[in-house]
Amino acid sequence: MTEVALFGGGCFWCTEAVFKMLKGVTSVEPGYAGGRSPNPTYQEVCTGTTGHAEVIRIEFDPSQVSYKDLLTVFFGSHDATQLNRQGNDIGTQYRSVVFPTTPDQRADTEAFIKELSDSSPDGDPIVTTIEEDATFYPAEDYHKNYYANNKQQGYCQVIIAPKLQKVQEHYAQLLKDKGL
Repeated sequence: MTEVALFGGGCFWCTEAVFKMLKGVTSVEPGYAGGRSPNPTYQEVCTGTTGHAEVIRIEFDPSQVSYKDLLTVFFGSHDATQLNRQGNDIGTQYRSVVFPTTPDQRADTEAFIKELSDSSPDGDPIVTTIEEDATFYPAEDYHKNYYANNKQQGYCQVIIAPKLQKVQEHYAQLLKDKGL
């Protein structure tokens, strides 16, 4: 039996590539959630006026990888202290957000954020939001498997590859294999 997790942590090209590496993850799909307009396009979301965030929809087998493990990788692979941005990607569409799909996910996410905040009381605050009732809208086909299909592109080499390497180094026990 699989479960679904829905995370937004900046550009979905990065987050898709990260979560595709994890054992127990059966699918990762980039898309949009959290906004006002139905069936948004990438061009519309990029304006920052739709309210949607770039997100990934993860299907996972909880007998192989727990939701808490997914949260660990999620918070460890993006900067949850940056409001409405990740690096040079700026706007509400790049916000750090979790859309729980079950009450247990909501409770686990709240506890995880509290633990992070309590562990570093003098650090920058966690700005990740927990949002409800998100309808997921799949991204256009050219966004799917973006890193795998565009490894030689500059953005992939400079931004995504180092992020994947960091995940490999810090979360090796959660990976399907060691290769990018």
